[in-house]
Amino acid sequence: MKQTRAIHLPDNNWLLFAAMLEAFYHRVGAEWDPVRAQYAIRQFEQWYLGDGIYGDGPELHFDYYNSYVIQPMLLDVLDELVGEFNGLQEVLDKVRERATRYAGVQERLIAPDGTFPAVGRSLAYRFGAFSHLSTMALRQALPDRSSAPGVRTALTAVLRRTLDVPGTFDAHGWLQIGLSGHQPSLGERYITTGSLYLALGGFAALGLPPQSPFWADKVERSRSERIWEGEDVLPDHAL
Repeated sequence: MKQTRAIHLPDNNWLLFAAMLEAFYHRVGAEWDPVRAQYAIRQFEQWYLGDGIYGDGPELHFDYYNSYVIQPMLLDVLDELVGEFNGLQEVLDKVRERATRYAGVQERLIAPDGTFPAVGRSLAYRFGAFSHLSTMALRQALPDRSSAPGVRTALTAVLRRTLDVPGTFDAHGWLQIGLSGHQPSLGERYITTGSLYLALGGFAALGLPPQSPFWADKVERSRSERIWEGEDVLPDHAL
């Protein structure tokens, strides 16, 4: 794992893969490099663009990398290292607030039928596009106006819409490239069968115990179902 330190890191979400490794070494009591972790934290503070969204680098990329990588990993790194550097608690407080807002944005992106805007790269990660929403459910840090059972309904709809489609799996049971079925043209040059399993990030909420409201409360309609079926709901507001 430490051999990966030799890999050149571009100024994008890759910085957080390196920081996650350093946070892991810190967790297990191994030698770790605080500079690599600090650099990633500092850069993403600079790349915060507003309303719960970070740039993947200095500019906005209209994709799901805030969910695949940026927000879940930034939270994990800060949770682990918050006591190591001055001022990190203040940063963590801001990052948590932004993460809650972005979870609300993600919830609103899910249509009643489980579809969502097919924009940006790495769509072959399928259900992983909502890793962040699932992670915030696991952290029990959803927005005040979100209900855990309603989020469960929305995530379940995405899961079914991206997996219960002919061509999703090959004859041996492995995922195939695509968002809805087998769509090899959707795969960028870095997409392999192994990388498709970043979809598993969408299952983060499975870490909740059975008695948690996410699982135990009665079924509720998703936010989109409530809106598009004509229910009078409160409006959305930017952070």
